[in-house]
Amino acid sequence: MKASVFAATIGLSLLMTQAAQTAEINAFVTGAARRAYDTLAPRFEKATGHKLVTTFELPLALVKKIDAGEPFDVIILSYDVEGLVKEGKVAADSRTVFGRIGIGVAVRTGAPKPDFSTVEAFKRSLLAAKSIATSGEGSSGRYVASLLDKLGIADQVKPKIKSGGSGTSAILVSQGEVDFVVSGLPPLVGTPNIEWLGYLPPEINSWLAFTGGVGSKAKEAEAGRALLKFMTTPESLAVWKENGLEPVQ
Repeated sequence: MKASVFAATIGLSLLMTQAAQTAEINAFVTGAARRAYDTLAPRFEKATGHKLVTTFELPLALVKKIDAGEPFDVIILSYDVEGLVKEGKVAADSRTVFGRIGIGVAVRTGAPKPDFSTVEAFKRSLLAAKSIATSGEGSSGRYVASLLDKLGIADQVKPKIKSGGSGTSAILVSQGEVDFVVSGLPPLVGTPNIEWLGYLPPEINSWLAFTGGVGSKAKEAEAGRALLKFMTTPESLAVWKENGLEPVQ
């Protein structure tokens, strides 16, 4: 066999082997992770040859899809996947932590800044506001709802809350449709005209872990694990941090 023909044969063989090893990964991803994920996903695809087919939703909507039996290979949530592990829906040894978010306050740039320096000041600001935004059924939104119950002001404040699908809270505060937003930082990053003011007082804050895992019935489990590993390299963790996640303490 001539050298040129032999080289071409070897080259074709390598391409066929690579094609056989590539996979189409079905990923369920919380909308709060979208900005970081959209940065990292093309890098992963370029490095591995795998293709990502991604569904972005609020966490509860993604879990409902899983409960309904919709197939997935990887899930990334704005809370701990440990519950899904216990239910046998996510492989226990695949749980991966990307970082954590606290709950804080942001306003439209130039808008009056509410006082939330103490618990009582925060309560007064909530009661005085005409309207506020939260992530609604998102992880931080559900925490805020429980916090209002704990503070004893749920009846007065919950009717003022505006929310919606993924990204709605950022749009509401950016356009000045609410006095301020109470949420995690990642869903707000990248939206113009938003000023992040900081976290709630420690005694009423809640740190939520961003985690991921591979479905227990994943068709592309190995490729899914490769995705999670890629997204926790030092370079990838820096991207998560740039988009609002704090390192896990």
